[in-house]
Amino acid sequence: MKVGTYLIKRLKELGIKHVFGIPGDFNMDILDYVEDEEGIEWIGGCNELNCGYAADGYARINKISALITTFGVGELSAINAIAGSFSEIVPVVHIVGTPSTKSQSEGAILHHTLGNGDFRIYTRIYQEITVAQTCLNQNNAKSEIDRVLRECYIKVRPVYISLPVDVCHQEIDVVTDLSEDLLNLSLSENCHDVEYTAVNHIVEIIRKSNRTIVLIDVGTSRYDATNEILEFIEKTGLPFFTSPMGKGIISEDHPQFGGIYIGNVSESHVKNEVEHADLIISVGAIKSDFNTGGFSYHVSQAKTIEFGHEKVKVFYAHYENLSLKQILPKITSCLENLNNLPQIQPPYQYRLLPEEVESKLIVQNWFWREISSKFFKPNDIIIAETGTSMFGLMDIKFPKGATFISQILYGSIGYSVGATLGAALAARNNQMKRRVILFVGDGSLQLTVQEISTMIRYNIQPIIFILNNEGYTIERMLHGLKREYNDIQQWDFCKTLDYFGGAGKGNSVRISTKDEVESFIQKFSPDKIQIVEVIMDKYDIPRALLETAKNTYKQHVYEEVIPVLKQTKEKRIKEELDEKTKGVKEF
Repeated sequence: MKVGTYLIKRLKELGIKHVFGIPGDFNMDILDYVEDEEGIEWIGGCNELNCGYAADGYARINKISALITTFGVGELSAINAIAGSFSEIVPVVHIVGTPSTKSQSEGAILHHTLGNGDFRIYTRIYQEITVAQTCLNQNNAKSEIDRVLRECYIKVRPVYISLPVDVCHQEIDVVTDLSEDLLNLSLSENCHDVEYTAVNHIVEIIRKSNRTIVLIDVGTSRYDATNEILEFIEKTGLPFFTSPMGKGIISEDHPQFGGIYIGNVSESHVKNEVEHADLIISVGAIKSDFNTGGFSYHVSQAKTIEFGHEKVKVFYAHYENLSLKQILPKITSCLENLNNLPQIQPPYQYRLLPEEVESKLIVQNWFWREISSKFFKPNDIIIAETGTSMFGLMDIKFPKGATFISQILYGSIGYSVGATLGAALAARNNQMKRRVILFVGDGSLQLTVQEISTMIRYNIQPIIFILNNEGYTIERMLHGLKREYNDIQQWDFCKTLDYFGGAGKGNSVRISTKDEVESFIQKFSPDKIQIVEVIMDKYDIPRALLETAKNTYKQHVYEEVIPVLKQTKEKRIKEELDEKTKGVKEF
């Protein structure tokens, strides 16, 4: 079998049905194999960075994805996306088409190089943001492809495969029927003695505790332990809370769900429940700034049992090389129907301020509650840019089966647009029809808007809410409230589909009042791609963002932001609104 064929068949074995990328002269040989292989589809994007974002979004739904770029210029364009996938624990197979082995051995001064004959420099760069790398040749191709793909799947991080154009066509010896030679994707067994000691230690502590809660974070789903933690919760009866990155991992309509814990940003009853617990069982935690409310967690290690991917911390004791997925069921089997379970209050008790209720215009806190209660449906895939939309969604309830995607840790502006393309394609792999809903700011959209054209090309039908608040509002809250560098050129967003050749293939509407939001929700038809421009005040922000900004830049927020937010909004918003909507016809 030729190396190119073998590689593509292995990707298919992992459940990859779509491959993202941009053609270039060093990768088009492998692209031929992709197009010729039944059951896998090439998705050509507008640039490599966006394709990397799409691969990331695809992997979050499909558990793994693949990206193909060309040598040098292509792989370097994608490197920011791959770094984000590494940061956020997302498995992406990055395949790079490289010059022939002859050119490389001779140190030829080729295009896309630095002109110094060094063909390994880009590989060395990628060593910092991938968990495994390889350069294929005829002798190592089979073993190296299998090794690197296993590393990607097991360690849940990106990997890097360099594929010279001539190696792509070389033949290697393989089992004729690959179903008889499947990839080894099994986890290494936990050491029995270490696991036995850890389980007994943990069970004893839990039984002695009078007030135990579970805090679920993103590692739970990334390391495929969602079912295990759900069984643990339901058999013990313990209440659970999630972090922002863990939002939606377990359905928020579960009777044991207590809310989102974000340190000082949390609603008061959630903060009290978590911080006054005798014992906190933390699962898959990433303690980044936005995930902890600006590092405002008040949770002592002295009362925390922390489960990582391959490590368990019991207070100050560490148990190494213990798989989260393997140890949780053994703890669960020793614990059922615990006594003295704390009674939790219903989540999301935050109430709107009087001026937010009375305003006829669209106010952030009102908007998110309206969308949550009247627009979201079970099993929606909800995607938010790391801006006001991400923070707005923290305070509202998701429906059963909803999946949340946002780059809360890495926070690369514009990520969400490409991720929407990838997530929507991955959702096609499942027989369940799921809506894909994107919330992105006008500033973020300007970085990656081209991928809307790719959505049109491949008949992707997301619902895209563009929050038009005249620039980088999240940046204004952190620094430079009225600085020009946080302003942007205003676009006519309702003409986006027309510009990208999608006239007649979707709907576009601009809404600027609460009544128009209500009307849109009532008349909404989901059978086409939707562009929904939502006019908002550039100084209006969700509650969670204001509280996070307070924790992150206290002096700046109190001296500059708070007075602006306290101004009479109606007058200011109406003046700007009249200017924005002048001469605009309703869709």
